[in-house]
Amino acid sequence: MIEQLHQVIQEIEYEWASKRLLVVGDLMLDKYIWGEVGRISPEAPVPVVRSIYQSDQPGGAANVAMNLVRLGAQTQVIGFTGGDESERLLEESLKANGITPRFVLSGGFPTVTKARILGGRQQMLRLDNERLGDRPQGDYDRLIECVLAQLPGCHMLVLSDYAKGVLTPAVCQQIIQAARELGIPVLVDPKSPELSRAAHLDTTGLDALLDAAEAMVPAFDLQFLIATLSEKGIALVRAGSRYLAPAVARQVFDVSGAGDTVIAVVALCLASGLTPETAVQLANVAAGIVVGKVGTVPVEKHELLAALAPEIALHTEDKVVSRSELVSRVALWKANGERVVFTNGCFDLLHIGHISVIEQARRCGDRLIVAINSDASVSALKGPSRPIVGERERGRVLAALAAVDAVVVFGEPTPLELILAARPDVIVKGGDYAVETVVGGKEVQSWGGEVRIVPMVEGFSTTLLIEKGAGK
Repeated sequence: MIEQLHQVIQEIEYEWASKRLLVVGDLMLDKYIWGEVGRISPEAPVPVVRSIYQSDQPGGAANVAMNLVRLGAQTQVIGFTGGDESERLLEESLKANGITPRFVLSGGFPTVTKARILGGRQQMLRLDNERLGDRPQGDYDRLIECVLAQLPGCHMLVLSDYAKGVLTPAVCQQIIQAARELGIPVLVDPKSPELSRAAHLDTTGLDALLDAAEAMVPAFDLQFLIATLSEKGIALVRAGSRYLAPAVARQVFDVSGAGDTVIAVVALCLASGLTPETAVQLANVAAGIVVGKVGTVPVEKHELLAALAPEIALHTEDKVVSRSELVSRVALWKANGERVVFTNGCFDLLHIGHISVIEQARRCGDRLIVAINSDASVSALKGPSRPIVGERERGRVLAALAAVDAVVVFGEPTPLELILAARPDVIVKGGDYAVETVVGGKEVQSWGGEVRIVPMVEGFSTTLLIEKGAGK
């Protein structure tokens, strides 16, 4: 279960877009050669991969930035490059995704590039193009100067260290101190096995590893430490306490970039005021998404919200939304390739006839919106004695139904404005309606949608229930 779920949904949908984050670290270009394996080479006992296509993807610290921007944040990334073709490809990709890259040219050092050859979903070989070692001091000075110029106004500084020579102790000390003076939180993601070395053991000794992690928190003046533990999940360690978020069960195809996803989600959560525990829980969900993909691929905001859908279904307050919230949620559903269905009514005194229509509507797509008339609208339609149940309560009751994904109240005589705003794929109405007379029907059909009329259960209506209760 995700703690602070309601706040998490609000932050993801509406607040993350206002966050500005700066990523500093080892920039890389991940190159992929995708192919098929059909035979073994007669020249050596190795598979022959027939190349089908190639692709390039930002990697390392650049992949952290990709995750942040795909989750909606404003993102800048700073690091060393080599003034070569890989730098050009990396810059093109970052800019195309709305990321502001600020490269510091380091002469004699190529842009770090990892080329992977895949046969189907299986990685066959990786070729790295890099030069390790200390760079000239002038390069580090220009890097620090660039970071200090971009820090003001940031909500979070992320240091992504792949041990390629960018984040030296001196560099880290200067920029961390500058961030602290500006009141900017700092997250550091080291890829080398510092924790294992500090504990003088390997990662199979989980309890001893977490003991060592707990000792490191006060020793290094940390607020907390987060350790990714592969199939064991993610641990959050503070001085005197620890919390373990078990791994989300997923089919694993490729763990490339999963750590970048974790640090990106944690950074956005903390920048939004969520607790570290909630940040770890959400990062665990996000990591479960990316390991199901092949290659270095960032998590998308709509994928994260889709993964939270089962938990959202258990919290009815998160399914009752405003019109603007509905539009945003529909956009995310459609980005996830889901078919959105719309139905509407007063739904005063919910009965079996309502349930039948709702269940039939849900079977017409992947997501169901139920729009309900406001109290004033119901009174105008049914008379001053109605509704029996207020709009707030009607909304919560409908939201409790598993078939319903969102409930929204409208006050106009018809739901046309709401339909135009949400642009559903299907409108469903029950009863004796004709397709031509359904409000919003021709509009939905104009953008390629459809209208469906479903049968109702005879003998059930709110009016009949009221009359029966009155003894008529």
